[in-house]
Formats: sequence, C-alpha cells, structure tokens
Amino acid sequence: MKKVFDKQKSAEALTELALGAKNLGLKAAEGAKAGVIALAEKNKNDALARRIKKYNPLFPSEYLEMKDRLPNIIRIVDDAVRRGIDVCEGSIGWLSKESGIEVLNLYDEAVDFSGLTFIPTASCDSVYSVDNFDRSRFIRIDQIFSKAHEERLAELEGIAYAVGAKYCSIEITESDRNVKKQAAKVTAEAANIKQSAEYSQSSSGKNMRKGIIETHFANRTEVFRPQLKWFKHNDYINQMIDMCCENRRVVQDKMIKIEGSSCATLAVKAAANIDAIAGGAKSESSMQSQAEKEQHSLLMFYVEF
Repeated sequence: MKKVFDKQKSAEALTELALGAKNLGLKAAEGAKAGVIALAEKNKNDALARRIKKYNPLFPSEYLEMKDRLPNIIRIVDDAVRRGIDVCEGSIGWLSKESGIEVLNLYDEAVDFSGLTFIPTASCDSVYSVDNFDRSRFIRIDQIFSKAHEERLAELEGIAYAVGAKYCSIEITESDRNVKKQAAKVTAEAANIKQSAEYSQSSSGKNMRKGIIETHFANRTEVFRPQLKWFKHNDYINQMIDMCCENRRVVQDKMIKIEGSSCATLAVKAAANIDAIAGGAKSESSMQSQAEKEQHSLLMFYVEF
C-alpha cells in the first residue's frame, strides 16, 4: 500500500528537531561560558598562588605555630617595603632563603607581637642571630662575639666565686693568623707524556693581643654549684667544682687552659653564611674573620683558695 505523506506530522517533527537543535546550541553556549568562567577563575587562582609563592608572607597564626622552630637569623625590616601588596596584607613579615639559610624578615611593627628579645635593641635593617642558650633572644650580629666574650668572662668569675676562691685571674690571648696561599702549576713532559701537578704553600704570622682580668674575693666559707652555660661540658672546670664542693681543702690553687675552639660562639662556616646574608664578607671585621680569630684564642683561668 502506498504511504501518504503526512504534512502535519512532518511539520511537527521538523519543529521538534529545530527545538532540539536550539536547546543543544543553548547548552553548548552555556557550557562554553562556564568553561570561560572556570578558566578565568583558574588563571586568577594561579596568579594568586604565584604571588604568594613570590612574596612568601608570614601571618600571625603561622608565626605562632612555628615559634618553637624559628629560623636562626632574623632581619628587622620596615613594613612599608611591602605595603599595598595584596597577598602581604595582615602579615608580620616574610620568610626567605638566602645563601642556603632560612631568614625571617620581621616587620618593625611586629617586634612586640613576636615576643622575642633583641639585643641591644630592635632596629630596622639590622640582622640578628639566635642566642646559643635561649631561642627567645636574638643578638645583633655586630655584637655577637663581644657579647659572648663578656658572658664567658663573667661565667668564669662566677665559678671562682661559687667555689669559694680568694682570688682568680683570667688571662686572654687572641691571635690574628694571616694565611697566604700560593698555587703553582708544574708541567713536565717526558716520553711524550704530559704530567701536571698543583701545589700550595702557606705561611702564617701572629699578631698577639693579650689582656688579664683579676678579681680578689673577701673571705668566704660557703660553697655552691654554679650554673654553667659556656663551660658546661668542660671536664676540668667540672672536676674543680666537684672537688671544691666535696672538700674544698684538697685544692689550693688551679690553672685551667681553655682553648677558644672548645667554646666557640659560632662555627666558621656559620659565620661565613651570616656574612653572605648581611653583606659583610669583605670587611676586615667580618663574622668569618672574627670566628677564625676566636678559634685561635686562649683563656688561662687561675683560681687560688
């Protein structure tokens, strides 16, 4: 039987087809628009993440979480240096990596919030290193060695007082060692074989500096164990304290030689790293040169009962 073409059904089918195409077009457009929005949002978030990575701001909550493991080096900076940077708003400074060392750059306005003690005082554009015995104290780098030297002398004097000495003296000898190195290359050719060798020669001279501190104590009978920091692990000093506390009459006098390397303020490498951060590597009073000088210093501690 011959099929009759139904115009109405054909029109309805075409209409449904057109509506379907329209709906598909609208969905595609909406999808494209959503994709553009998502891409824009992603780009915005990526840009934000890049700025956060670049500036590495430190916020109060993060600081409080890491307070027990702060970097050993802190630089006090003016908060104006990053004012107006969106990702730094509300921060107290930032963390940076310099010469392989982590540094906390702390805004001057956040010093009180930090709860840290800065010696002699907190001042902008100054670099501080953590105290050897108290991580809540930071000492300005130009004061590190003089402060440590004062502390060691005071501790030795306090030891003499604690063990009931009548007299003590501390003789200080410091030396500057200038080492000159010469390198040469020697080349010899024999039997068509080329050989080379490098050698170095060093010469050292000493510019000696000496000083002596003497203390006389009034007659005392009480003896007590002093608190030790710099000389806590010095066997000779601990032995003297033990003998005096157990029976002070067995000791009439005592001479103890203390080498600077045994109670160094800073390792030479650590001092060189600080120089790199503070830009003082070429100075004659650089941290490295002071550390080397301290390594070759000598304290002669004499106690008389």
